[in-house]
Amino acid sequence: MEKSLGGIPGKKCGTIIVKAEELSNCRESVMMQFCGNKLDKKDFFGKSDPFLVFYRSNEDGTFTICHKTEVVKNTLNPVWQAFKIPVRALCNGDYDRTIKVEVYDWDRDGSHDFIGEFSTSYRELSRGQSQFNVYEVINPKKKGKKKKYLNSGTVTLLSFLVDTEVTFLDYIKGGTQINFTVAIDFTASNGNPAQPTSLHYMNPYQLNTYAMALKAVGEIIQDYDSDKMFPALGFGAKLPPDGRISHEFALNGNPQNPYCNGIDGVMEAYYQSLKSVQLYGPTNFSPVINHVARYAASVKDGSQYFILLIITDGVISDMAQTKESIVNAASLPMSIIIVGVGPAEFDAMIELDGDEVRISSRGRYAERDIVQFVPFRDYIDRTGNHILSMARLAKDVLAEIPDQFLSYMRTRGIKPSPAPPPYTPPGHPLQTQI
Repeated sequence: MEKSLGGIPGKKCGTIIVKAEELSNCRESVMMQFCGNKLDKKDFFGKSDPFLVFYRSNEDGTFTICHKTEVVKNTLNPVWQAFKIPVRALCNGDYDRTIKVEVYDWDRDGSHDFIGEFSTSYRELSRGQSQFNVYEVINPKKKGKKKKYLNSGTVTLLSFLVDTEVTFLDYIKGGTQINFTVAIDFTASNGNPAQPTSLHYMNPYQLNTYAMALKAVGEIIQDYDSDKMFPALGFGAKLPPDGRISHEFALNGNPQNPYCNGIDGVMEAYYQSLKSVQLYGPTNFSPVINHVARYAASVKDGSQYFILLIITDGVISDMAQTKESIVNAASLPMSIIIVGVGPAEFDAMIELDGDEVRISSRGRYAERDIVQFVPFRDYIDRTGNHILSMARLAKDVLAEIPDQFLSYMRTRGIKPSPAPPPYTPPGHPLQTQI
């Protein structure tokens, strides 16, 4: 597809060309390492600073860059670091498709000097380290001018290791259970539920901010939970009948069985709690994190994964203890989603998220990032497109879960169980392929 660029009257601004190709359903990745030997010297002072550029050939005969190695400074015999690339990116799953590799000498001003090139294929590379994978680097210009020209050095494949990528869905199909726990902030900083200014306002005509966030996220996450039964907790309230302060109470009033049936059950228990408890404080996250961590610690074989959804107005009282709890939980099969509601500054929540700086406690860093924070106010659509804005919220809330889940499984060496065969109703003979 070719489109002319406009926008400046009377001036040609160039053309954008988009080339598309259907990706094969190839899930292999390959780890490769190369070294160079006696590459041409290009720098007046010193040797060369070589790097490799890999190109995938397209169906129309053109080439697309798919990988660049790092630059190895001041050597004619570089050893580049091993790199991992999806086979789809390298050759779109076609093992015989040409892979072109160019060798350059890096220059600071970006005008990198061309040393030479060679061609190969995935099938050739898959032979691994052998005489077949020592490639002469040829510079066509030199070859045409100099009769005695042999090559501009060689590049050798040192290692080739194939790995099949597994996905979040492979584990779900293989029977790994996702267990969601909901925890709702019942502290006084949210405002009196009887007042319209409260984030917990008991409005008979529309959902309050907490209920909106709970419904939007909950309706997506409940599809991943096999039994649709959610433990639902509250924190930061005084409980009847004696007014004791609790930081992990069951929303349904039954501490022995805090499970609610689906998100509708959680919503019902939430509204019942609002009528019976007194909003108080302080805002302590660590008790509900530790509550879920106790369950996660008992199932480390990959058969279950736990996700805690905390909905809060963002004012946190036990930051040090919460960090400690998150660092401990990072080695367990669990993730934490925090949805911030209301107008408060969420600096503490952003710190807990750990995207910029890995969270630590008393000098100990979290093994992996397990917290995802999203501010609810960024998703309230002023144009009134509620469905679209809630879908965006749910998407961003769940964006990091698959990677967090996979990082736990990979570091523990846990592979997905094979998916059970598809269900065949009684009386229907099995279809067999001959």
